[in-house]
Amino acid sequence: MKTTLATLQQMVENNEKFTVLTCYDAIFADILENAGIDALLIGDSLGNVLQGESTTLSVNMEDMLYHTRCVARGSTKAFIIADMPFGSYQISPQQAFDNAARLLAAGAHMVKIEGGKIMADTVQFLTQRGIPVCAHIGLTPQSIHQLGGYKLQGSTDKTAKQLLDDAKTLEKAGAAMLLMEVIPAKLARKITHALRIPTIGIGAGADCSAQVLVLHDALGLYRIKKPRFVKDFMAGAGSIQEAVSNYVSAVKTGQFPAQEHEF
Repeated sequence: MKTTLATLQQMVENNEKFTVLTCYDAIFADILENAGIDALLIGDSLGNVLQGESTTLSVNMEDMLYHTRCVARGSTKAFIIADMPFGSYQISPQQAFDNAARLLAAGAHMVKIEGGKIMADTVQFLTQRGIPVCAHIGLTPQSIHQLGGYKLQGSTDKTAKQLLDDAKTLEKAGAAMLLMEVIPAKLARKITHALRIPTIGIGAGADCSAQVLVLHDALGLYRIKKPRFVKDFMAGAGSIQEAVSNYVSAVKTGQFPAQEHEF
């Protein structure tokens, strides 16, 4: 049975967590969804883990289209989310629509856009024209130079309030999901409870509607020091499929992320 946006929303309303991992090719699409992953994210993290870049900024639309097509060909069940790469949506809502339409034509079911209130008009423009949007706040890797590094966001009262306001504004603009990256677990819990739409956490504590990890991180493949919010699910597993199944079980039972993975 195909997982849809309505499926995921219903899971949230039933207090059932759903699972997400990044995916970049057909074989892993098949492995992940058969191990129980509900949604596949074609992340611009491919710049880091596939291309060897230090940031996601070099990833372009052609990269994202190629990997989206690969994942879509290997998937029969999972919901597919594709990142909008840096420079593909910031100029105007029309530019964002043109590029998002290409990603949906390549096989994505939803696009993900980084940024807070400033992206509200773009989110509204896309959703009013039939393109589902997952918003992304907190640590936004495409703004890494502006943020000054990969570090915790929303740690002060002022910045926490800003992220909560961003989340509410993006939901009102039509975002159907919200991804929160590297923010305090207490803040992520507050935002999740303030919204009707599902929240996806990465380094945002256990109270989000869903969790996501970069596939290579979840399999213990690190080019740099392992981030605090990552757990190696290959440890003790006899196969990749078993590792992914363990991840699914840990998320759905609330065992991951544990307190040691939170900020």
